[in-house]
Amino acid sequence: MVYLKSIFYFILAGLLEIGGGYLVWIWLRDSKSWMYGLSGMVVLALYGFIPTLQPANFGRVYAAYGGVFIILSMLWGWKVDGIKPDTYDLVGALFALIGVIIMMYWPRGG
Repeated sequence: MVYLKSIFYFILAGLLEIGGGYLVWIWLRDSKSWMYGLSGMVVLALYGFIPTLQPANFGRVYAAYGGVFIILSMLWGWKVDGIKPDTYDLVGALFALIGVIIMMYWPRGG
């Protein structure tokens, strides 16, 4: 159950960070209403809270989150912006995911 909660927190944090960043992005780059920017900033603030729920130390959580962010960013780009990842994107994301699994979930001696 701890693993499932951890994975859920990684995905939630990623969606909040990418979603918040995207709202700020379209506010500034696409000249959307200031409400997009404000909403994005609020969502980004919520993102800052979620990683504290992870069962590991700060450095490990944020290092592992980098790998999760890679995967979620590519999925966001594919589904929201219509940019399909190529083979090299997928291979790189796989390596990042393997790194996340090793950092966060590999059994450690006590």
